[in-house]
Amino acid sequence: MGMDVVDYEIKGSEMQFVEVELDPGEAAVGEAGSLMYMESGIGMDTVFGDGAPQTGGFFGKLLGAGKRLITGESLFTTVYTNNGAGKQKVAFAAPYPGKIIPMELSKMGGMLICQKDAFLCAARGVSLGIYFQQKLSVGFFGGEGFIMQKLEGDGLAFVHAGGTVMRRDLKPGETLLVDTGCVVAFSPNVNFEIQYVGKIKTALFGGEGLFFAKLTGPGTVWLQSLPFSRLASRVFAAAPQMGGSREEGSMLGGFATGGLIGSVLGGDDD
Repeated sequence: MGMDVVDYEIKGSEMQFVEVELDPGEAAVGEAGSLMYMESGIGMDTVFGDGAPQTGGFFGKLLGAGKRLITGESLFTTVYTNNGAGKQKVAFAAPYPGKIIPMELSKMGGMLICQKDAFLCAARGVSLGIYFQQKLSVGFFGGEGFIMQKLEGDGLAFVHAGGTVMRRDLKPGETLLVDTGCVVAFSPNVNFEIQYVGKIKTALFGGEGLFFAKLTGPGTVWLQSLPFSRLASRVFAAAPQMGGSREEGSMLGGFATGGLIGSVLGGDDD
């Protein structure tokens, strides 16, 4: 199956979506739950894995789907095909605030390594697989950076990152130390290792974790300022705990509101 060459437009600022224009017969592959809208001439088909041709019949399809399951993604993806006579549009929305990054795989040697939840959609013909870090230390201590997605092909793929995105081109031997959750993607020639922060006091009380991702060039890396795990932990910390309530207003307002709601919802024993 050849690569489909699609036109696109990324719209929005903090909460972006990408609108993909398909010629007759062209198709795009979307992550489960990423669809925003599509025009009437678009046909949907839910498939095992990423929709790429698999060898070995049903076993090959099952293997392709199993690779996605290992990365924590759904067993299925949806293929959106233009069955009409003219151009048709389909749009995919980002799951949380951040940026959508278009990736021309043909300009990256045909492969890109990215975080397991970064893939949003792609032109038909892009293959989605898994990428295991070869170093044992990364496996034990890499956390979010251990099992990653591998995008292969010569087509166009779209990756989503949280917050603001920074692209950094590393020279041969140039090293960057990054929080493991802030690594969005990197080219396959970048060396990825895990490095201990170095001091017990810093590790225990610094709030940045025990390990850094050590990225060494040559190659290109993409970093995000707001990993979803960091956003989720802040939301959880601010949420009511153990059935209680947490107010941002005055102490009096918090006591009064909490007492009133508690008496209404919890009942009164007297």
